[in-house]
Amino acid sequence: MTYVHQIGLAELDILARILTKHLVPNTVLLLQGNLGAGKTTFVQSLGRSLGIKESITSPSFTLIDEYWSGRMPLYHSDLYRLEPAAAKELHLELYWQGEFTPGIVAIEWAERLLVLPEQFIQINFAYAIREDERQLTWKAEGENAKLILDNFWQDLSSQIIQAE
Repeated sequence: MTYVHQIGLAELDILARILTKHLVPNTVLLLQGNLGAGKTTFVQSLGRSLGIKESITSPSFTLIDEYWSGRMPLYHSDLYRLEPAAAKELHLELYWQGEFTPGIVAIEWAERLLVLPEQFIQINFAYAIREDERQLTWKAEGENAKLILDNFWQDLSSQIIQAE
């Protein structure tokens, strides 16, 4: 199932708060979209929702940043500067295969991955007509990821209805 949602950048905190209620350790989020589309801003919101106290910045040069102060670890990677073959050398699969403490894995520029996890939620960030809004397209692969996404979407839909 594919879900599409238009949201203001200022509302990403609300979206992340609802999403983190459904995330479980080893959830992989594959984030795609043009420069400035909101991928890093979304990960920052996700981190705040997980209770992470550190400042979250784009790991464009460090490639992987790990945050441990929240209710579960957040592993944040940015593959923008890498070719797919170089991205493979990071061995990001170790994060979702249990080699590290299970946490949330958020990968920006995920289209550069040559090896995808069996379970993931893909979020594509696209510019909307209004400058301060984005259209998010959500897809999931794998039974557990689909369940997380479906439950999140149901929760999000009920939150939107209650707010109206």
